[in-house]
Amino acid sequence: MRLFNIGIKVNNYRSSLKILLSAYACEPHKGSEAGVGWHWAVELSRLRHEVWVITRANNRTAIDAELAHNPHPNLHFIYYDLPDWAKSWKKGGRGIHLYYLLWQWGAYKVAHGLTQKVRFDWVHHITFGVFRHPSFLAFLGVPFIFGPVGGGEAAPYALRKSFPLRGQFIDILRDIANKLAFVDPIARLAYKRASLILCKTSETLSCIPVKYHNKCRIQMEIGIDNSSYAKPISLLNPDNNEDFVRILFVGRLIYLKGLHLGLQAFAKLKRKVSKVTLTVIGSGSDERWLHRIAEHSGIKRYVEWVSWIPQKEVIKAYPLYNIFLFPSLHDSSGNVVLEAILHGLPVVCLDLGGPGTIVNDTCGRVVKTAGKSEAQVIQDLADALITLCEDKELRKRCSTGAKDRALDFQWSHIVRSIYSNPSLNKQKNY
Repeated sequence: MRLFNIGIKVNNYRSSLKILLSAYACEPHKGSEAGVGWHWAVELSRLRHEVWVITRANNRTAIDAELAHNPHPNLHFIYYDLPDWAKSWKKGGRGIHLYYLLWQWGAYKVAHGLTQKVRFDWVHHITFGVFRHPSFLAFLGVPFIFGPVGGGEAAPYALRKSFPLRGQFIDILRDIANKLAFVDPIARLAYKRASLILCKTSETLSCIPVKYHNKCRIQMEIGIDNSSYAKPISLLNPDNNEDFVRILFVGRLIYLKGLHLGLQAFAKLKRKVSKVTLTVIGSGSDERWLHRIAEHSGIKRYVEWVSWIPQKEVIKAYPLYNIFLFPSLHDSSGNVVLEAILHGLPVVCLDLGGPGTIVNDTCGRVVKTAGKSEAQVIQDLADALITLCEDKELRKRCSTGAKDRALDFQWSHIVRSIYSNPSLNKQKNY
């Protein structure tokens, strides 16, 4: 029985390091994990390293089309997938974890065969970036980089009380999964064999056994480039009155994005500042619940709800607004936050996960959550919004600061910060 499908592209280009990158999700012109896999591969090739990427076969059409238009001579792709009959497991997301685990095992066998032909300096697991899902590539006997990985972020218990019952149940299961991962023998062996473990946040670092912290580093995995910048278009037709402050939220309409807190904070803001509007771009399973919160808070008529639109259209929306509100409760990264600051939007967020790492006082306001009740957090979110709405000069300074802050998260800077480290070159011969 044929267990997998492989396609290999290789040429004779030589560069300073030979890197094998494991990127289950990897596709050009995409956000989230697929975009992470693609950008790390491309940026490594731009650093003149020779890069082989193991990814899923269903990414091949998009990758081939992009490489035909924009070739990278030192970038090679190895396409591997499970049999077609196994793909049905992923429908509805029910069997995705089993599928991914078996894909990782198959990718290991493919990689093992490749190491007999190519003397790699580094093997690097990049996607999926979750610490609970260790890569079998750690056992190839080649110096191994794991991450950046996240998944250790968790909503404070005081802020879970208003979750829908389903959300409370999911978060409990997630807590249990994180505890089990801490004692997972395969994960611990992978940590032991890794030369470098990259954690997206301090919360994820705390989920790694302390004995391996000496090889850990906090490192965001997401970045931006100038192509993400867009000039405004008349997409959502906001009020043209310059006295109005326009607030934007972009994200899935699910409990963990914290929009229920943001809506209640906006209601408090609206009682203090009349000329302010909120636009919500997104869709999700908790949409009706969030609409009810807006109605009960008396702000239904002041909130514009826009169903999910393509990323390239979302990018064009940012310049239409003055403030970005993103009170997510456990995002490991925060792509929309980077997009917002690139367009000069001051951000109001919580001190949790990636957003709390990206944002500082120069580009917005970060609301502390430790030891606070939900009511206190909502009030603090409202106070931050009120301050930015009422102080136009502060808003301008934060807008300038946001654009400056965005420069720290360029893709080239993110990847170079790891692979330009002299210690990597010292360890490359094994």
